[in-house]
Amino acid sequence: MNQDSAQHVSLRGAVALSHLLLRQRVRAGDRVVDATCGNGNDTLLLAQLVGPTGRVWGFDLQDRALDATRELLTAEGCLSPVELIRAGHERLGEFVTEPLTAVVFNLGYLPGGDKEVVTRPVTTLRALNGALDLLLPGGMLLVAVYTGHDGATEEEKAVLVWGSGLDPKAFNVWTSRQLNRPPTAPYLVLVEKRGA
Repeated sequence: MNQDSAQHVSLRGAVALSHLLLRQRVRAGDRVVDATCGNGNDTLLLAQLVGPTGRVWGFDLQDRALDATRELLTAEGCLSPVELIRAGHERLGEFVTEPLTAVVFNLGYLPGGDKEVVTRPVTTLRALNGALDLLLPGGMLLVAVYTGHDGATEEEKAVLVWGSGLDPKAFNVWTSRQLNRPPTAPYLVLVEKRGA
């Protein structure tokens, strides 16, 4: 995507805002993680941004999600920098040891998939802490929080308490909601690791 078309991308929703921020921060050669592949849209953007010299790790528990992501990446010619891992995001630290520029989470369930298979507070918090440990100074952790499914309220509360407790000398933490959408609409939590 060129600079001109990036300026005209709609900002409807948490994912669109997340993508705008990723385009500002992630560069060719960077190391990044998609902690919840879903249908592969975040993974694709990350692969395009880091290019063939970068690296993307994509995590998901569901074969359906990994297959959809692989198909999308292959169709777009972006599979080479990506390693797809069938594992929960809480195991991120077992597979990734390199410093990261960005980590992206979309909480909830696979769009179009089994709504009983959802992210859970205990594993999400473990994943968020593991991601923070790997962030470079200036690195970003982006979490699209979904609140409209069973168990989502508990996960949302856990993420907000976690973010509120991060040391302000080490991290900048933001929430961003669209004011003209219902309170159940997804929103973004952004964590930036402060520079030295």
